[in-house]
Amino acid sequence: MFNRLANETSPYLLQHKDNPVDWYPWCDEAFETARSLDRPIILSIGYSACHWCHVMAHECFENELIARTMNNGFVNIKVDREELPDVDSIYMTAVQAMTGSGGWPLTVFITPDGKPFFGGTYFPPADHHNRPGFPRVLNAIADAYKNNRGELLSSCEQLVEVIRANSTPQKYEGEIDESLMFKGCDYLLSDADLKHGGSLGAPKFPQPMLYELLLRYAEKTGNSQASHVVNLTLEKMAQGGIYDQIGGGFARYSVDDKWLVPHFEKMLYDNAQLVTLYVHAYQMSKKPLFKRVIEQTLLYIVREMTHSMGGFYSSSDADSEGVEGKFFVWTPGELDLILDGEDALLAKMYWQVTEEGNFEGANILNVPVDLENFAREHDLKVEVLEQDISRISAILLQERLRRIPPGIDDKILTSWNALMFK
Repeated sequence: MFNRLANETSPYLLQHKDNPVDWYPWCDEAFETARSLDRPIILSIGYSACHWCHVMAHECFENELIARTMNNGFVNIKVDREELPDVDSIYMTAVQAMTGSGGWPLTVFITPDGKPFFGGTYFPPADHHNRPGFPRVLNAIADAYKNNRGELLSSCEQLVEVIRANSTPQKYEGEIDESLMFKGCDYLLSDADLKHGGSLGAPKFPQPMLYELLLRYAEKTGNSQASHVVNLTLEKMAQGGIYDQIGGGFARYSVDDKWLVPHFEKMLYDNAQLVTLYVHAYQMSKKPLFKRVIEQTLLYIVREMTHSMGGFYSSSDADSEGVEGKFFVWTPGELDLILDGEDALLAKMYWQVTEEGNFEGANILNVPVDLENFAREHDLKVEVLEQDISRISAILLQERLRRIPPGIDDKILTSWNALMFK
């Protein structure tokens, strides 16, 4: 067995260089090997900041028995979606067509000529809650490829046609009908969560371009509901756990409908677009909260995501020391040790820090009552409270920087950097 990832430059691929899996990068050699051995290919696509990619890597790709099954029956290719977004897009389309959903890690079984015939996302190491374990999937695929290949290849051709249809640019002749944009905006408004912001349901993604569209719609038409939905969404995000209350910057998404519990990875492209959105919203509303978010997020980018020679890194991980969110959460006892009595009490009240916690016995900091209303409820001056919270945040940030940080994917991608320079 020879793992070929050690000479790659992608941080994500290098995370897998010591797996017992015989990984290839995306290359001609992998497909030639699959053809010569007459084997199907396991195509595993992910990125370095992805929590569930780490989980599947630990549970499956570090498992000697599972790796042996992969090596004996398949050719295995590992892809960083940020290095090869075109490859990721094609096979994500395939999995979405097969299953109705997608995500990462993306796990696709393909023929030696690259045609997909089965796929999914995360597979556990054993059957769990009606989800088949990866060993069961591997054995079923190997058996089907050997004994029912004709049927598999027939489904491949149908799927390829779906991918081709979805990937072919459609030429549009004539004027763009403005009413289509208005109908789209009306649909977004009908799906808005008027309590927590964003769209109804969970998980919740920031989707900055949708809210940029609604802002422009509000500017053009004077639609007050559109501006209300955008402002509500941006306020609730900024007060939630999806926003790093101490260090600035937004996590990729929230698993709940209140923006409280994030998957803690931070992506450059999300934060770049969200800064632009908050700037536009601030220009329209002059809300001080939006200005604070802009400033704190840009400071985060400069402090933690900027190369000394220029350019911005791609992402920061969800995990540190092998634990999701460990870098970001707090206990009341930690605040009592770091802060003096009055500051600790204020911090626990303002950020809702309790003994029970809101995330695995610890606390994701969030702001259930905004600064102005908190000051009113506790008979404080807004300016004084803002200064106190800013001072306490700086103390906690310095303390947090002593912790082992999440990994940084230090690729500098032109397109994502362009979003920051926009």
